[in-house]
Amino acid sequence: MQVLKFGGSSVAHSDAIKRICSLLKQKPKGRYAIVVSALGNVTDQLIQCGELASERKNIYKNILEEIEIRHLNIIRELFPITDQSHLISWIKKNINDLESLCDGIFQVEELSKRSLDKIMSFGELSSSFLIAEKLKQSGLNAICKDSRDLIMTNSQFGCAQVDFITSNHHIIQFFREKTYEYIVLPGFIGSTLENETTTLGRGGSDYTASILAAALSANLLEIWTDVSGMMTANPKIVNQAFPIKEISYEEAMELSHFGAKVIYPPTIQPAMKKNIPIQIKNTFSPIDPGTLIYISKNTNINQPVTGISGIQNMALLTLEGSGMVGVPGYSKRLFEALSRERINVIFITQSSSEHSITTGIHERDVTKAKVIIDSEFSQEIHQKRIDPLRIEKDLCIIAVVGDNMKNLHGTSGKMFSSLGRNSINVRAIAQGSTEKNISAVIRKIDFKKALNTLHEAFFESPPKQINLFICGVGKVGSKLLEQIDQQKNYLLEELKLQVRIIGLANSKKMYFNNHGIHLIHWNKLLKQEGKKMNIYSFMGEVWKFNLRNSLFVDNTASEEMAMTYDKFLKNGIGVITCNKIACSSNYEHYKRLKILSRHFKAPFLFETNVGASLPVISTLNDLINSGDKINKIEAVLSGSLNFIFNHFIGKKSFLEVVQEAQSKGYTEPNPCIDLSGLDVMRKILILARECGAPLELSDIRHKSFLPETCSKATSINNFYKKLDEYRDYFFQIRDEAEKEKKRLRFIARYENGEASVGLESIKENHPFFHLEGKDNMVLYNTYRYSEQPLIIKGAGAGAEVTASGVFSDIIKATK
Repeated sequence: MQVLKFGGSSVAHSDAIKRICSLLKQKPKGRYAIVVSALGNVTDQLIQCGELASERKNIYKNILEEIEIRHLNIIRELFPITDQSHLISWIKKNINDLESLCDGIFQVEELSKRSLDKIMSFGELSSSFLIAEKLKQSGLNAICKDSRDLIMTNSQFGCAQVDFITSNHHIIQFFREKTYEYIVLPGFIGSTLENETTTLGRGGSDYTASILAAALSANLLEIWTDVSGMMTANPKIVNQAFPIKEISYEEAMELSHFGAKVIYPPTIQPAMKKNIPIQIKNTFSPIDPGTLIYISKNTNINQPVTGISGIQNMALLTLEGSGMVGVPGYSKRLFEALSRERINVIFITQSSSEHSITTGIHERDVTKAKVIIDSEFSQEIHQKRIDPLRIEKDLCIIAVVGDNMKNLHGTSGKMFSSLGRNSINVRAIAQGSTEKNISAVIRKIDFKKALNTLHEAFFESPPKQINLFICGVGKVGSKLLEQIDQQKNYLLEELKLQVRIIGLANSKKMYFNNHGIHLIHWNKLLKQEGKKMNIYSFMGEVWKFNLRNSLFVDNTASEEMAMTYDKFLKNGIGVITCNKIACSSNYEHYKRLKILSRHFKAPFLFETNVGASLPVISTLNDLINSGDKINKIEAVLSGSLNFIFNHFIGKKSFLEVVQEAQSKGYTEPNPCIDLSGLDVMRKILILARECGAPLELSDIRHKSFLPETCSKATSINNFYKKLDEYRDYFFQIRDEAEKEKKRLRFIARYENGEASVGLESIKENHPFFHLEGKDNMVLYNTYRYSEQPLIIKGAGAGAEVTASGVFSDIIKATK
C-alpha cells in the first residue's frame, strides 16, 4: 500500500488533474490511497465568503459564483458531454448548501469556527469527487471516500485533535473491506463522534495522508507538490537554494516548524512512529528525485547543516524581575496562561540567573498575550517583584538545522560570525540539547539578508556574491565600471567572486537593479531610467535592498558624499573611496570612521587617497603593524604637479603645461586645487594620521609657490588668466633651478610629528631628481629601513590607475 497526497497547486486546473491521472497510470500495479487538497486558492475564497457573510456584505455571493464556475469549467474540460450531467448536479447541490450556510451567517452576523470548518470542507470534498470520477473515466478501478467517515477528532474546530485509536480502527476496517485499487480521499477534514465537520489546520491534507499511511502501515508516503523537495532554504528568498536529497524525520520536523512550508509540521509524527519513509515529489517535474524523509540518512560529517528556515512577524515577550530568582513556578504559570489562550510558543530562552524568561510568539497574538500575562502576574507586578511584560515587535526567527551539527565544532561560531560580518544583530538565541537546531531572533527587516548570508556560509561553495553601490561615474567611475566588466570572468573563475553593480549614481541621476546592472548599457540606463539623485534617497534605497556583502564606492570629490560614510559603516556596509575629504576632515571625524569600521566589521579602504593605485597606505600599515617605526616620510604625492614641472621646459609657458595636464585628466577639474598644494596637504595629512599623529589640516606647514592673486582666482578662466599674467614669474623659478642643475619638485614631508609641503629644488643625487612624467614617489625611512629608505614609485595620477586602485580595494574588502 502506498499513500499519495496532491496539494492545491497539483489540482489547480484540468490540465493538472490530467497530469495526476497520467502519473497514477504509470505507477506499478498495487493499491493506492490518494489524498487531495482543494483546487488552488479555493480554501482562501471559502474563508473569504464566510467572513464577508458575517460582515453582511453581499459580495460573498459573487465569490461563490466564481467557485461554482471554476468547478463547472473543470468538469467541461475533463469529461465528455455525456458524463457531465450528474457531476454538474453534484457540484450545484453542494454550492446551494454552501450558499444556504453563508446566508444563515449573513442573518446572524456571526461566523463560528464550527461554521467555518463546514464551509472550508467544500473545497476538498469537491476536488476528491472530481478526481475520483476522472480516474474512473480513465479506466482505473477507483472510488471516492469521505475522510469524515474515517478520521475522528475532538470538537476543537479550526484545528481539531485526532482520535487515533478510533480513526485507525475505521481506516483499517474500510481498507480491509474495499478492494478498489485507487481510493481518493479529501484531505484536511475529519468529524466528531456527533458527525460535525472539523478541519485539521491549514496544511492538514498532508496530515490526513500521514494518518492514513500510519494506520495502513504503508510502505511509502508520497507528498506531491509544486517544488522538487524540501529546499536548503526558501527559494523565493534565496535564489541559490537547492533540494535536499535526504533528510531525517527530526530535521524535517525542525525545518517545517520554522517555516518550511513544503510539509505541514504534524505530518511527520504519525509516519515516524511507523518508520514510513516520506517522499516529497514535484507534480510538474516527476522525474526529479525530490526529498526522502526517513529514520536515518547518509551522514556527511563535512556538511553539518541540512537546511535553514525562518518565521517572520514574531514578537518577543520578556517576563523579568528580581522576585523571580530562586522562586519556582513562574515558568509554569507563564506557559499555562499562554496555553489557555491557545497561543503557540515558538521560541524559549531563559537567563541562567532566573531573572528573566523570554518567549517568542506570532505578532498577531501579542495583544491577547499581554492581557493574559499581566492578569496572571498582576499581584507580583503591583508588588514590584516583577516588571510589567516587555514586548518587542518587528522581529523574526531564523533556524539552522542539521543532525550533524553535534559532530562538528564551530557551527554556531560560523553562524554568528557570518551574521555579525553583515551587521545582523542577534536579539536572542536558543539551542536544543540535541544540537540539531540553533535558533536566533533578529530584526524582521534583516530576514532576507540573514537567510542568504547563512546559506552562503553553509551551502555555497564559491563564487561569493559582492553587491556594489557606486556614486560617481565620471572619468574614474566610468573606468572602474569598464575594468569590472573586463575582469568579471577572471574574478569568477580565479577569485570566485561574482561582482554585481546594484546601484549607480552621478550628480543628477541614480539607478538601481536588484539583479545587477548590465554594464554594457549602464550609461543609457542611468540617463533614461534613473531617478533624480539625492544622497539621502540613494542611502534609503541601499538600506531597502539590505543585501549581504554590500560595499559603497565613492568616486566623487563631493564633501556631502564624504560626510555620509559613517551611516554606511553603521549599517555594516563597507566604504571604498578615492575621495580624500573624509580622511582629511577634522581628526575626530577621521578617527570615528576608523572606529566604526572596526566596531561594525565593515571595511573602510582609501588606498587611492594617496598615490592613486600605488600601495602607499597599505605598505605603511604593513610596516607599522609588523612593529616597524616610521622616522621620516618624504614624498612627491601629486602626479599632476610632477607632470607639470617635468614638462615645464623650453619655450612652453607654465599656463600651457597646466592646460595640457588638465586635458590629459591628470589634474582635478579645477587645476587650482592641485597647484595650491591643498591636494598634497591632504595626502600627507592622511599618511601622518595613519602613523598615529593627531594632526589637522591647519597643522600642515605650507609655503605656496603660487602668487596670491592666482590662489584667489574665482573661476578656472580667471585662474588661467592670472597664470598667463605671471608667466615671467614662473620662468624665473624654473631658470633659477636649472642654473644650479636642479629640478623642481613639490615635496611633502613628515617627521617628528610635524608635516609640511612646498616647492623645492632637488639635486641630482636625490631620488626625486629623476622622477619622470606623472609618477609619484614615497620614501619611508624607518627603524628597519634606516640606511636606505623603502621606495614606492609609479604613476600617481590618471583615471585609469585611480580606478584600478579603487578596484583593488574592492577586492581586498571581499576578504
